[in-house]
Amino acid sequence: MYAIIEDSGTQIKVAPGDVIDIDPREISSKGKSPKVTFDRVLLVGDVDSDDASTIGAPYVDGASVIAEILDEIKGAKIDVIKFKRRKGYKRKNGHRQPYLRVKITDIKS
Repeated sequence: MYAIIEDSGTQIKVAPGDVIDIDPREISSKGKSPKVTFDRVLLVGDVDSDDASTIGAPYVDGASVIAEILDEIKGAKIDVIKFKRRKGYKRKNGHRQPYLRVKITDIKS
């Protein structure tokens, strides 16, 4: 089974057991392993069955994807360079985007 979810303006194809990186968000850690629920499911399908995929308009009613939070990570470093020729002006700055690494545990349709 797989699903296509929308998160922060991006569409991501996920299946149970997949590990993905998403934009960070506030999570209430009430249990031992905090979870994230994605309610904006665009498509739900099953590779093994002959049934057609369920396509939402724009979202599939009653479908959700549950993920377990693994870690907070940072992405690759990006160098931001400003330069003006013949003026002696050069600035270098770096940036590392924060991400939340999650593991997809369940797809409910």
